[in-house]
Amino acid sequence: MIACVEPSIKSGFLEFGVCTRALPGESESGDLHLIAPFPKGVLIAVVDGLGHGCEAAVAARAATASLRSCPQGRLTDLVQRCHAALQKTRGVVLGIASIDADRNQLSWLGVGNVEGVLLRADPTARPSREVLPHRGGVLGYQMPPLRMNTVPVACGDTLVFATDGIDSSFPIESPASCDPQTLADDIVRRHGKQTDDALVLVARYIGSLP
Repeated sequence: MIACVEPSIKSGFLEFGVCTRALPGESESGDLHLIAPFPKGVLIAVVDGLGHGCEAAVAARAATASLRSCPQGRLTDLVQRCHAALQKTRGVVLGIASIDADRNQLSWLGVGNVEGVLLRADPTARPSREVLPHRGGVLGYQMPPLRMNTVPVACGDTLVFATDGIDSSFPIESPASCDPQTLADDIVRRHGKQTDDALVLVARYIGSLP
């Protein structure tokens, strides 16, 4: 079953869409997302509980609860706190980003096999896309040295996060001009695997709402 958020939703400094699909035969997905606005910024995360089913969902909910408790914190501190909160769970992998709307900057990092790409709205921008920096590991079990990058972000730039239930070829074909929800739905439909939970989050930076 595919569950979508329709239409694209505006939250803080973003317009976003999410599409999820549980592994066939499972009643819930272990892949979850978080959009947590804070003053002059927003935290964005996708978490994938190891495996699938109920225990994966428990780990994913614990991870999103930990991140939501202090969305304005430094990403490395948030991830370390999340790692500590997951010690008695199956663990998760994640992609996480924080946008500073005052500085028009995006900081991001990944642990494990969550894919991320930032697509530039400006057709003359070089590079035209940035790829999520991530390291192997599992929060709650084995956390690697964390590598956070900070890059400029402009209105119209589009962030795409996808769990490993999505074929990793998706960034090559993702048009930044699409409506975020339409793009999320299309990636899951075209690139979703039948062997795992899947989730795609598409977040477009729009700056301050009027």
